[in-house]
Amino acid sequence: MASEDKKAKDGYITMRMLAPTLHYDGLLLAEMTGTLERFSAVSAEVLLLGGSKGLVWLKPALDALEKVLPRAKRIEIPGLDHGAACDVSNTNRDGKPELVAQELRKFFA
Repeated sequence: MASEDKKAKDGYITMRMLAPTLHYDGLLLAEMTGTLERFSAVSAEVLLLGGSKGLVWLKPALDALEKVLPRAKRIEIPGLDHGAACDVSNTNRDGKPELVAQELRKFFA
């Protein structure tokens, strides 16, 4: 985080700044336990986008959502991780936002 803090440009939200909110992510995950079937009522087209090097616990979640969501499209981008959409011009993260944007453009076209 210290390295990211030093390299981040003005206005960029760093992981150090986001860290206090991670607690709420955990609360939401706990609250959603056992509610997967509720997603079967979602009628909109849904893009499930991930990277082959993504967080280990996200893949089973995407697998489950892909089975439950009636109109899901799943894309896994080879070689990318959870930070794939990071703007590398503002930080030292290894993002490839152009690859993420390419898939989003296809989906929304």
